[in-house]
Amino acid sequence: MTLIRPTRRDILKVAAAMPAFALPAHAQLGAPEGDNPGYFRFSIGDVKLTILSDGYFSMPTTGLGVNAAREEVESFLKAHYLDPEQGYSHTNHLLIETGEAKVLVDVGSGNRWFDTTGRLVENLDAAGVGIDEITHVVITHAHPDHIWGIRDDFDEPLFPQAEYIMGEAEHDYWRQDGLVDRVSPEEQQFVVGAVNSIMADGVEWTLAGEGHEVVPGVSLVSTPGHTPGHISVRLDSGDKSLLALGDAMSHAWTNFAHPEWFNNFDSDGPQTVATRLRLLDMAASERVALLGYHFPFPGVGHVMREGEAYRFVPALWQF
Repeated sequence: MTLIRPTRRDILKVAAAMPAFALPAHAQLGAPEGDNPGYFRFSIGDVKLTILSDGYFSMPTTGLGVNAAREEVESFLKAHYLDPEQGYSHTNHLLIETGEAKVLVDVGSGNRWFDTTGRLVENLDAAGVGIDEITHVVITHAHPDHIWGIRDDFDEPLFPQAEYIMGEAEHDYWRQDGLVDRVSPEEQQFVVGAVNSIMADGVEWTLAGEGHEVVPGVSLVSTPGHTPGHISVRLDSGDKSLLALGDAMSHAWTNFAHPEWFNNFDSDGPQTVATRLRLLDMAASERVALLGYHFPFPGVGHVMREGEAYRFVPALWQF
């Protein structure tokens, strides 16, 4: 029998790998037996804010960090107690109440996407806000989980009293002639859904761009990359600010620790990264709070620099 004697280099390799072997695949917390609260109230300056959930959905993590080695992405997810195979995305909508205005950012997917989404109206009702009270609706981009809920079950506008606002570049991208024939087969349903939502009967659009003031203190920020005309929403009140990101950032761990990674659902990966780096630098320098649409509920926090990368610091939940 041959005796195998490992070298010092072999021993060091095994030792370095041991922490990864010891880590659990993902967090061990299970789902509740009933429902958790679907809204969260706080304030920025003098403005009242509410985060409203439209639910959640799960998708394979193979779409994350597609410009990095798959092994590196999986190792990162495991190290952060995240499932390396299936992602879990929250859907965090911002309601801004300032003066007489009630501004809602995005409308969710209604009953046209996953069975686990479409809870926005239910959570608005739980928070004591009627659909007729919404004065403005801002759409960050025309992906299913952000716009497909624009119509109710009778194909009428979900928020009949609201002014609907969308980035002009985003509107023009989805409305261009022949787009559905130029995308891949798996993307065609998204084009059809976007066009149907944008063209919904009874919805008249205000098409806007960088700096457009929705109401005093609430303005649009151009954040292209995830989609060609993606916009985010900035709130300023006194010396406090918050930026509702939409999907300019969509992952509370990878986007900060590895801002150079982009995802397969980003229409322009390099532009997504450039936009993200600009936002991270701004948020860290100006101490602007962030709301991530897909961050763990309620999705609000701050950014701190960590060497050449960043870290998301969840805001303190106050009772």
